[in-house]
Amino acid sequence: MPTLWKMLMMVRQCDRRAFWLRLVYEVLQSLLPLGGIYVLKLLVDNLHNLHLTTIYVCIFVGLFLLGRLVSTLAAVNNDVLSQRLIDYISDSIQRQSVRLDMSYYDNPAFHDTFHRAQQESSYRPLEVLNHFMALFGSVVTLAGVVVLLGAASHWVLVLMVAAVIPSFFVRLGKARRIYAFRRSNTQIYRRTFYYSALLTHRDFAKEVRQFGLASTFRRLFVDIRRDLVRRLLRISRRLAVYDAICAVIETAVLLLVLLLFVRQAYTGAITVGAFVMLFEAFRRGQSSLQGLVSSVAGLYDSRLFAGNLFEFLTLQPQITSPADAVPFPERVDRVEFRDVTFRYPDMDHDVLSHYSLVAERGTVCRIEGENGYGKTTLMKLLMRLYDPDRGAVLVNDIDIRRFDVATLRSHISVLFQDFVRYHFTAAENIAFGRAEEPVDRRRMVQAARQAGIDQMLSALPNGYDNMLGRVFAGGEELSMGQWQRVALARLFYSDAPIIILDEPTAWMDRPTRDHFRAEVGAMQQEKIIFLIQHV
Repeated sequence: MPTLWKMLMMVRQCDRRAFWLRLVYEVLQSLLPLGGIYVLKLLVDNLHNLHLTTIYVCIFVGLFLLGRLVSTLAAVNNDVLSQRLIDYISDSIQRQSVRLDMSYYDNPAFHDTFHRAQQESSYRPLEVLNHFMALFGSVVTLAGVVVLLGAASHWVLVLMVAAVIPSFFVRLGKARRIYAFRRSNTQIYRRTFYYSALLTHRDFAKEVRQFGLASTFRRLFVDIRRDLVRRLLRISRRLAVYDAICAVIETAVLLLVLLLFVRQAYTGAITVGAFVMLFEAFRRGQSSLQGLVSSVAGLYDSRLFAGNLFEFLTLQPQITSPADAVPFPERVDRVEFRDVTFRYPDMDHDVLSHYSLVAERGTVCRIEGENGYGKTTLMKLLMRLYDPDRGAVLVNDIDIRRFDVATLRSHISVLFQDFVRYHFTAAENIAFGRAEEPVDRRRMVQAARQAGIDQMLSALPNGYDNMLGRVFAGGEELSMGQWQRVALARLFYSDAPIIILDEPTAWMDRPTRDHFRAEVGAMQQEKIIFLIQHV
């Protein structure tokens, strides 16, 4: 119940006005049909009186119109609330994703948790609200039904309740079985998403076509889906038998109550209007009880799945800023890796073992080695994407764990080997180097010149305001070398005192490499530069 309550409060927080309006509309939608039933009874019993008939017809039609208007307003309000909720949950997941440590992304269990949260986040909280409101509406309707049926026969009420009890347990059992199945098969579901991405995403398109991999990936996708569907249908068919038995019980009770009311009407114990009212009230009661059962089962189902969302949102980062963070030095003269040992989560060997290195301003610190040597790992430690298991990384002899994390990273600029190609305008691509500050157009052009990409960007149809890449309309595709120079311009634009260049010339032709080396030489005296290269 605490999980459901947290989800309900999350929905209320999205839009308080829409939340309370939803409650009001639910009450009206529950009571208006019962009012219509009672007016219908009065109408049938007074058909001999033209004046009263006219009045009751007008009231009945008025209640019908009011019900339709309330339904229309409720639908609009639901749309507002659902969109607010989608935005709120998406924002919560995005915020949580970027605050968690990189180590989480090295853990398959984290990807399972994230997958479950992401798949259900867009609808589960609203589903909880719908079930709560439906439960509330069913209770309101049942209260009215009890008033209408209570005077006729208490046994009718007992039969109405008894008929839905088997269905209640069947639905709870189904919710529990489906949840257990999906949770235990999370990695298999993630594989289907991965195979689908291999077949549909642009990044994989060239190799999939070149090596004829489409049939292989499609076969893997189809085989997994076929097995999942087969096992799910086995559960569904087994539970459908119990559902059918429940339907027979409910039908038998309906027949019994109908015969009871027919007998009372035939003997004159009740009027024709009362017969219509009581039978319709019974049917409404049955429907409300079914709705109540569905709501309770749905809440139970949602409670199980909602735990996935809160399981993800409650994860805590291990790399955080200290409460008494020291100011970052105005001038960076020295970066040191002192006796650093580190291994990635769940690895059985150290990537770095008792490693030491000193880099000083005015020099280019070259880090060379074979694949797996730990070159890129060193830079990840400097950026505090990870913390060393032993030893320390220091800036001006201050352990970087004493700095505010965001401040530390803002003083480091990186050209990653696997740099990101942002499908934004050229100007936005470069300005991301200092995303929290207003764009400085003059500085942007200067950074592009330093990276040797200014002429190419200026020649685009919309210059620096042209979209890059072909994912969105009007975009211009670049070669990998041109994309790398855009990423390099982003680094120059940041003007950070510590520069990390990870295989910076991998995609450059000779003239561009010569230009790049000249720019690095010009920066060398004012910055600490790490140059990572393979041997």
